[in-house]
Amino acid sequence: MEVESIVRPESEEYTENEIQVLEGLEAVRKRPGMYIGSTGPRGLHHLVYEIVDNSIDEALAGFCSEIKVDILPDNVIRVSDNGRGIPTGIHPTEGISAATVVYTVLHAGGKFGGGGYSVSGGLHGVGASVVNALSEWLELTVKNGKNIFFQHFDRGNYEKELEIIGETTETGTTVVFKADSEIFTETTEYDYEILLKRLREQSFLNAGVKIIISDLRDEENVVSEVLHYEGGIRQFVEHIHKTKGLEVLSDDVIYISGADENVTAEIALQYNDSYNAVILSFANNIHTVDGGTHETGFKNALVKVINDYGKKFGLLKEGDRLLGDDVREGLTAIISVRLRECEFEGQTKGRLGNPFVKPFIEKLVNEKLMDYLEANPVVARTIFDKSVAALNAREAAKKAKELARRKTALNGSSLPGKLADCSERDIEFTEIYIVEGDSAGGSAKEGRDRRYQAILPLWGKMLNVEKARIDKVYGNEKLMPVVTALGTSIGEDFDITKLRYGKVIIMADADVDGSHIRTLLLTFFFRFMRPLITNGNIYIAQPPLFKISKGKKFKYAFSDEERDRYIAEFEAEGGAKADVQRYKGLGEMDSEQLWETTMNPETRTMIRIDMEDAAKADEIFTILMGDKVAPRREFIEKNAKYVQNLDI
Repeated sequence: MEVESIVRPESEEYTENEIQVLEGLEAVRKRPGMYIGSTGPRGLHHLVYEIVDNSIDEALAGFCSEIKVDILPDNVIRVSDNGRGIPTGIHPTEGISAATVVYTVLHAGGKFGGGGYSVSGGLHGVGASVVNALSEWLELTVKNGKNIFFQHFDRGNYEKELEIIGETTETGTTVVFKADSEIFTETTEYDYEILLKRLREQSFLNAGVKIIISDLRDEENVVSEVLHYEGGIRQFVEHIHKTKGLEVLSDDVIYISGADENVTAEIALQYNDSYNAVILSFANNIHTVDGGTHETGFKNALVKVINDYGKKFGLLKEGDRLLGDDVREGLTAIISVRLRECEFEGQTKGRLGNPFVKPFIEKLVNEKLMDYLEANPVVARTIFDKSVAALNAREAAKKAKELARRKTALNGSSLPGKLADCSERDIEFTEIYIVEGDSAGGSAKEGRDRRYQAILPLWGKMLNVEKARIDKVYGNEKLMPVVTALGTSIGEDFDITKLRYGKVIIMADADVDGSHIRTLLLTFFFRFMRPLITNGNIYIAQPPLFKISKGKKFKYAFSDEERDRYIAEFEAEGGAKADVQRYKGLGEMDSEQLWETTMNPETRTMIRIDMEDAAKADEIFTILMGDKVAPRREFIEKNAKYVQNLDI
């Protein structure tokens, strides 16, 4: 494999002179969210990423080949690498060791224009000092090929300077730290799977770098995995397809790379038999979740190349043109660029803004992808035929949409007949319950507050959109009432400004059939109305599982544990046995019960659906709702232990 390397530092010497100080550290503990995003689980895991990123920077510069990440008992983290070791000499302006500067001064490091790194992955370059400030304690060990240096910190402060504790011929840096429970009040417990996913991603993006992650918290159940991918992002694409259980259209992963004085780029792509696209883009190893100039350049070039290929070989009808959605159907692509200076845009810094990247990527893909297609006509024809099939489906969807509109016009109403609408029109207050079954729908209609609560009953199993294109959605008697009631349309035509209800609440029975209906609806929203999820409009109602009563007193329980507690409370009051009613479905509750337990804003419990990780959500929907049985069985077996209240 040929991966074009990044430009290395002009000098391989990495000394105290490379460390530049920009500002002090005082605000980190006061406003931790400004530096790590949150003090919840996401911020907790971000501490690990910041330290690992420093080791990755050493790998990017060509000086590190192995990184170890250990979760130790009491949720202590240890990150070690075999890089050059942080400089230990006295800093020219600070008068203390450069290593101490890196761990105590914000924005100090070898990433700010010095000769330390020509390319770095740290998002803000604040990693080491921020982790130190937000840790109960942190210990730093540095090996520089001659001596072993050590320093201990407490909440970012230190009593003793960096000191020599031994001799060695090895090089590298080891950081051991414990997150501060005064800062991370929600939890200080690390999720092995979350760390594994991120580190696997980093290993794919840095071909040849070995990352070893180990969970050592339970001596009897040690978990460890070696992440080492010589194939880099090509193996990343293969991993996505294998994980999702998708059939690829050709064996080869198409790989494109190139570089100029400003940017180095790698792109890997392959088509599969699904109807959905997965495009993941990265800049200096940072996942640009909102895309940017590199992703835009790739998308533009892909459309141009496939259309040019069709014209060149007479495969496109006169007047036909493939659009972006057509050529991306079934595509999995990884775009990775490396720059001396990344410019990130947007509130979450998730979009690459460097303008020169777009034309560079367009030119690279235009030339090299066309060369590949011409050299591999069988693969090219497979890709082209799939794009044309998507074009035909898009035309069919347009006709189906027009037919659906005409039917609505003929019916004389723009809203579904089964919809019981509300009188309020301000979506800040309105909500719609999508209810499983006519019986439950009837109870919901009677029990609701008509001013702001609308009810739309559904019946029977609906279309699994994971296995269908958008043309199958239009006219579908189960899904179109939902589309019409919400008012936003779907797919490319989706317009959230036309949303008629601020809360879209799925209310289904607390059993396996109800779970299936919820999953089908969530899959539909995810694939065709995704902004409803990202905007926080989708909710899951939580009806009670039990009614526990004794005489005239009663309580509703939403779990087995709650049921047992209420039974014990009632029986402790007088000794007589409490009555327990198990609700098998929403239809068993009268309108008053349904209102009080599930629909009254003062007493109800709901789950809001969000999408912190779109890629993970996409993977899970594909596994659970796709055609392949094996990955679905594997997922269920792996995650069954986490399921509660499963009524079989």
